[in-house]
Amino acid sequence: MIGNPLTILDQVESSNNYATGLAVQGLAQHGHAVLARFQSAGKGQRGRSWQGAPGQNIALSVVLDMKAVPLTRNFELSMAIALGVYDFFSHFAGENTRIKWPNDIYWCDRKAVGILIENTIKGLNWQWAIAGMGINMNQAAFEGEMETKAVSLRQITGRTFDIESSARQLCTFLETRYQQFVQDPEGLLNAYNAVLFRKDENAVLAYQGRAYSCQVRAVDVQGRLWVEGAPVPYFQFGEVQWLIDHSRAV
Repeated sequence: MIGNPLTILDQVESSNNYATGLAVQGLAQHGHAVLARFQSAGKGQRGRSWQGAPGQNIALSVVLDMKAVPLTRNFELSMAIALGVYDFFSHFAGENTRIKWPNDIYWCDRKAVGILIENTIKGLNWQWAIAGMGINMNQAAFEGEMETKAVSLRQITGRTFDIESSARQLCTFLETRYQQFVQDPEGLLNAYNAVLFRKDENAVLAYQGRAYSCQVRAVDVQGRLWVEGAPVPYFQFGEVQWLIDHSRAV
């Protein structure tokens, strides 16, 4: 079960790095989760850093044993993790919660969660996936450009959350979606597209130095974003940048 056991660290450079170390040294089994109260060098997508206020947010990494799973299913795993986090966040934040392709969680055009999945591969065989997630929970304000780009559950609900119990609750949502990943991949894809950010709406996407107003249609099982109004019918992850107006009031 995801979240059993749950290791809690007061401070660590990166919960993903710590969890990876446990896995490759044979010190963790499938489902082992690591909760960091503070990360001094948290990691985001594509080499970016992830910073959160100490003790106020969830920084969780989960060890997943993928030895029996084909590596071709890596985007399906990404969908499962994103949906598990979506289920948790939307439970409190409501229907304005969406999954922004490929796996960020947004609320009213603002980023609430970042997800980073790092894989250990031996030859052509998937060994481990370390699913890391940073969830804005109790942070009352964000600094700099993130002031209008980020949002927390506290800002949305006015509530303060217990981080440890919230992390355990998150793990139950993750376990449910992981079981769907194992048993019902078609249903997983349908669930993902049902809550896709800007689905059947206009989105401005930057591609090869130009901005295009596109209609977002769907994401397929390979992780491609299908659109209308762009010079190509779909985009691969990393090919485009979302241009989002973050001025919508919280």
